[in-house]
Amino acid sequence: MNTELPIERGQAQRELDERGFIVLPDFIPPRWLFELRMATEAQFAQEGDDAGSEFRVEAGSRRLANLCNKGEAFRRVAVEPRLLAIVAMVLGPEFKLSSLNARSANPQNGVSQPLHADMGAIVDERGFWVCNSVWMLDDFTAENGALRVVPGSHHWNRLPQDVLTDIEAPHPDEILVTAKAGTVVVMNAHCWHGGTANRTDRPRTALHAFYCRHDKPQQQYQKKLLSPETLAVLTDVERRVLAIDDPLNDAVTSNNNRISGFLK
Repeated sequence: MNTELPIERGQAQRELDERGFIVLPDFIPPRWLFELRMATEAQFAQEGDDAGSEFRVEAGSRRLANLCNKGEAFRRVAVEPRLLAIVAMVLGPEFKLSSLNARSANPQNGVSQPLHADMGAIVDERGFWVCNSVWMLDDFTAENGALRVVPGSHHWNRLPQDVLTDIEAPHPDEILVTAKAGTVVVMNAHCWHGGTANRTDRPRTALHAFYCRHDKPQQQYQKKLLSPETLAVLTDVERRVLAIDDPLNDAVTSNNNRISGFLK
């Protein structure tokens, strides 16, 4: 497995510190990209109307949740070593997977996500505690529901709903992150961000590997959601990243309500 970072470490740290996100083109090798596309669409077909029910449904989009329970191709996303090295630049060395989901913006959905910070997270005395990654299974374009981000907003220590009159409206400082399929965006998830409306005739699909600091609750309690069959085949690395054997995670996550920051 390739462990060499696709970006110079100092540059990655600067971009994460200043803008709050980095864009990594060609991060997903073509064969793995194809495998993830096929696995994701197969899962949507298998779950049907129940897709995403372990977490939330969202108008105008298809969702999948609990993907670490749904195949080795997905679990490889969660423990990808280059990704983990970059997440550590945001969260420090002690962090865990919070959730692994898919989101597909429906064709002609006309719906944009409100600006939000994941988990409704505000920086605490220990610093940043949420970091997300967007794995583009399709091209992200200005027309098909690309990610919008307000650069530098991870330093504001405020949530958009507490400041803005309309969190669904365009922000004067937001930028649209467009890129080819196979790109991964790693983002300090305290940044204000959201998906935009898909105005095309094709769905726009991405995976979201979301991490949190070790002392915070997981968005989806992996130990509870994984089947006995999946738990039995986890590697040591997967058990560590998913916090399967972590008593602190059990303590802080067992009563978590699986909040996302904007989905109610």
